[in-house]
Amino acid sequence: MANSALFSSIKSLLQRSDTSNEAGGRAYKLTPKHALAQLAATGCFNGVYYTSAEGQLDTLRTLIDQVDDNVYLAKLAFYARERAFMKDMPAALLCVLSKRDTALMHRVFDRIVDNGRVLRTLFQMIRSGRFGRASLSSSLQRAFQRWLNEASVTKLLSASIGSDPSLRDVLRMARPTPKDNARRALFGWLTDKEVDKWAPAVETDLPAHVQALIAYRQADSAEAQALILGDLPIRWDLLADAALSPLVWKAIARQMGPQALRMNLNTLLRHEVFAMGNGKVDNEMIDYVAGRIADPDEIHRSRQFPYQYLTAYLNSSDDVPQKIKAALHKAAEVACGNIPELPGPVLIGLDTSGSMSCSVTGHRGRGATSKMRCVDVAALFAAAILRRNPDSIVIPFDTQAYDARVDPQDSILSLSERLAKFGGGGTDCSLPLHEANTRYCKRPFAGAVLVSDMEGWIYGGHPFAHGRHGATGVVDEWHAFVKNQRLLGVQNPKLISINLQAYTTVQAPERDDVLNIGGFSDAVFNTVASFLEDDTDRFVREVESVEL
Repeated sequence: MANSALFSSIKSLLQRSDTSNEAGGRAYKLTPKHALAQLAATGCFNGVYYTSAEGQLDTLRTLIDQVDDNVYLAKLAFYARERAFMKDMPAALLCVLSKRDTALMHRVFDRIVDNGRVLRTLFQMIRSGRFGRASLSSSLQRAFQRWLNEASVTKLLSASIGSDPSLRDVLRMARPTPKDNARRALFGWLTDKEVDKWAPAVETDLPAHVQALIAYRQADSAEAQALILGDLPIRWDLLADAALSPLVWKAIARQMGPQALRMNLNTLLRHEVFAMGNGKVDNEMIDYVAGRIADPDEIHRSRQFPYQYLTAYLNSSDDVPQKIKAALHKAAEVACGNIPELPGPVLIGLDTSGSMSCSVTGHRGRGATSKMRCVDVAALFAAAILRRNPDSIVIPFDTQAYDARVDPQDSILSLSERLAKFGGGGTDCSLPLHEANTRYCKRPFAGAVLVSDMEGWIYGGHPFAHGRHGATGVVDEWHAFVKNQRLLGVQNPKLISINLQAYTTVQAPERDDVLNIGGFSDAVFNTVASFLEDDTDRFVREVESVEL
C-alpha cells in the first residue's frame, strides 16, 4: 500500500470541527489532559478577554475531575512550576493532590513549594475552600510544618513579605513545633509574639540574619546601615522602608537579585543609585547592575520570562542609563536561548487582534494588572523565532494580513516593539496560511508557526464561517499549504500553534504534522524543537516525561 499519511482522502485531512471556541468560532476540543496542561502553563486565575477568573477555575476543576491520573497531576504541577514558571496553577494542582493521594503529595511538595510565595498561595487556596476543604488536613499540616522547620532563615524572611495571607497566618494554622531555640525564637518574632512567650528561647537565640535586620532598622545613620548590610542575604523589600540615604540604597542594590534589579530600575534611579552627586554618574554601580541583569547564569537561575525584559525595557525611565537598557536587550536574547534553529524558513503568524490586547496574566484589578499584553508576548516570540531563522516571514494579522517590514538582525526587544503595533480587530487565524498560499506561493517553507490565543471566529471575511467539510479555516488553508509546499519540494511541512491563553480549544487538531502547545516561557521551545526534529512527542508527553 502507498503511504497512508501522504495519500489520505481530503475529507479525512479536513477534519470537521467539533466545538465552538469562546469567541463563537469553529474549533477543536483538546483532550482533558492536553487542556489541563494548557491551563497549567498559561492560567493565572484572573479574568481574560473571553472568560472570567471564576470561569477559569470552573474549567480547571472540571478537567481535573476528568483526569483520573494522580501521577500525571503531580508531573503537571512540577512542569508548571519548574518549566513554565507558573505560581498559582502548581499550587492548585498540589491542593487537589492533597485530597487524592497524600503520599504522592508529600513526594512533590518541596519541589513545587520552592519559595514562600507559593507556600502562601497554597495556604490561601486551601483556606478558601474552593477545592473542598477550608483547613489544613493532618497530612497537609505535616507538609507545612516540615517546610517551615526546614526552610532557611533567608527563605522564611522572604516568605514574610506580603499579606492576605501572611506568613503569620500560615504559622498560626500550621503550628509547627520548633526544632530548636533558634527556630522557636524566629517563629515567635515572625508572629509578633512578646519575647517572654518565646520561652525557653530568648532574643539572643534569634538567627544572626534577623538580629542584623533589627539592628539595621534601628540604626541612626546611613553609614551604620550600610556597614550592617555588607553581604547580608536579606531581600531588599525588608530593607527599603528604613533606608536613610542613597548610600544605603546602593548597598541595597547589591543585595538585589537580577529579577529585583530588572523590576526596580526606576526605583533605583529615583533613589540616586546611579549618581555620585555633583552631576556625575556612578559608573561602578551602572556596570554592576547591567552585569547582573545580563548575566546568563543569573537569568537561567532566576527563571524569568523573556517577556519580562520587554516589560522592563518599555517601562524604564528615559533617564535610566543606556548601558542598563542595553543589558535588557542582551538579557532578552539569553532568555530566548532555547528557541531552535528550524530546518528551514517558516511562516510566522502573529495574532494582533483585539482579544490579544488582554493582559497576558489576566485582569487583577486596578494597579495590579500587568501592562504586558498577549500581543506583546506574541510579538516577542515571533521576533525571537525570526532572529534565529532570519529567512522566515512574519505576518501580523487580525481580519487582514499586514505587511511587516522588519530587520531580522535588529534586537529581539526592538523587533517585538514594532510588531506589536499592528492590528486590533477581529480574528482570522487562517490569514497567514492564506498569504503563504497566495502571495508567497512560490516560496518554500519548512512549516508555519501561529502565535495566538486561538480564538479565531472569521474565515474568508465571514463571521463564524467554516472551510470545506466543516473544518476550520486554519485546517482548510493548512491542507492547501501542505499541497503547495510538496510541489515546491518540502515533503513534511509542520504547523506549530503556540497558545498564550488558558482556553481549551484549538484551530487545528493534533496530527503528525500539527503541534498545539501552550505557555509563555521559553520551555515551549523544548517541545517545538523535538517536534521539528520529527520526534513524535507532544505537549502531554512533554509533561509525562517529568521524573518525580
